[in-house]
Amino acid sequence: MTTLSCGIDFGTSNSSIAIDQNGQISLVPVEKEHVTIPSALFFQRTNNKAFYGREAVNLFFDRNQGRFMRSLKRVLGTSLMKQGTLVNGMSMNFVTIIASFLKHIKDKADAVAGEEIEAVVMGRPVHFVDNDGQADARAQAELMAIAQRIGFKYIDFQFEPIAAAFAHEANVTGEKLAIVADLGGGTSDFTVIRLSRQSGRKTDRSSDILANTGVRVGGNDFDKELSMTAIMPELGYRSTYGEKQLDVPIKPYQDLAEWSKVNFLYTPKLIMQMRQILHQSHDKKRFQRLVSVLENETGHSLLASAEATKIALSTQEAYNARFDFIEPDFSIEIERTLFEQSIDGEIEKIMESARQCLREAGIQKEAIELVILTGGTTEVRTVQMAFRQLFPNAAIADENKLSSVGLGLAYDSRNKFGPTSSRNVLSSVA
Repeated sequence: MTTLSCGIDFGTSNSSIAIDQNGQISLVPVEKEHVTIPSALFFQRTNNKAFYGREAVNLFFDRNQGRFMRSLKRVLGTSLMKQGTLVNGMSMNFVTIIASFLKHIKDKADAVAGEEIEAVVMGRPVHFVDNDGQADARAQAELMAIAQRIGFKYIDFQFEPIAAAFAHEANVTGEKLAIVADLGGGTSDFTVIRLSRQSGRKTDRSSDILANTGVRVGGNDFDKELSMTAIMPELGYRSTYGEKQLDVPIKPYQDLAEWSKVNFLYTPKLIMQMRQILHQSHDKKRFQRLVSVLENETGHSLLASAEATKIALSTQEAYNARFDFIEPDFSIEIERTLFEQSIDGEIEKIMESARQCLREAGIQKEAIELVILTGGTTEVRTVQMAFRQLFPNAAIADENKLSSVGLGLAYDSRNKFGPTSSRNVLSSVA
């Protein structure tokens, strides 16, 4: 028996779903004409109705009342999955929240297919959680349970960089030894793989895959480093208070710089503590900005400004980041050199993971013929420069940065669950 199948790329920043339509693998429009959707939800305060993607983002930044969430993928495998969170005063676990988002995507694909899709290959990073095998296994088990909950009967997993390789393989001439760099919002993952058009229909690719590595560093970490370096000092970060010249607490600034932690800051206890520090602050003007962000719950707006600055500085020498939501006419001029300096350490972690992949594959960097760059973080100029420096003789393929993983997962699902496959069982990573 065979069944209609799909591939789902549940990303930290963006998600997609692709299916096989009459022998043609294609992405499904998941938000109007868009084939990718921001991994974001907004729960309306009046009735807890959920909105998704760009609509969720727009509702929140238009100052509608409710609870906004992003970067939910980073919660998988952590204690927050059991802890849950308050959504407009109601306790809600993250299984329910993530399932709501993925069901929304699945419904779009079911409508295009004209029937319920029962089989899926879910993308996953090489490591959900660094250096913690138990948490990593727990994260995949949680994602499998969510896939079952939203109606999938047959579920498999594939590493995201391998899926990206499958998407590019259809255009490969001859055989190529490639390294795939999938740099998303939450993780950076690498695969060294032999690609050829003839291998594209093979169900078992284990002999072609030479190594996989990954590190829990991505575009969200770039946002955080930029924010902590260039923005948070203008909100009183590293200032002092009181007669003993104490440093102001660091944790509120760190949490304000992470999408997955912002919502946990708006507590009466923390706001009261920050107000007390404000009275003793040696930099009241700047520290008042932090208090205002907490009181008005504009942490997501602050993060959005950091993200917009990162994107702008990928092509501009300088950017005037505006923060009118904190105080009138408040802006910060940020130079690209400062941004690039702030992320040097994160880029080194990414490149070390790439070098580790080469070592585990047992090959020299000169043997790589093709570098496949996918994921929005590869748009950053210094990231591109780092890969061109590491692989000066290789061809660079960087088309379909936001959609190649979803497409590749659909190719994998066709091979595993399609007409020529005998597999229709629940399983783990291929």
